[in-house]
Amino acid sequence: MLGKPQPKARMWTKLSNGDFLTLTVWPGKSDPKAEVITVQIRRPTGGGWKTVGRLAAYRTADGEYSKLPERAQQTQEGEDSTIEI
Repeated sequence: MLGKPQPKARMWTKLSNGDFLTLTVWPGKSDPKAEVITVQIRRPTGGGWKTVGRLAAYRTADGEYSKLPERAQQTQEGEDSTIEI
């Protein structure tokens, strides 16, 4: 059984309004040399986090980039939910 995937890189900064801007690089699911790059603006809430905006891109092993479609909104608090900006 495989564990939860771990990001290759993760960086964040706190914005002046209290939100957090994050950049995360994940390994590709079908091609480990590919990468999924996500940029999010997240806001702390009483019981977790709310994703205010999200942009995701896919980088192939050959270095070609494409924008990924918006993910379906998730309803559980603390889970990644998406609103594309």
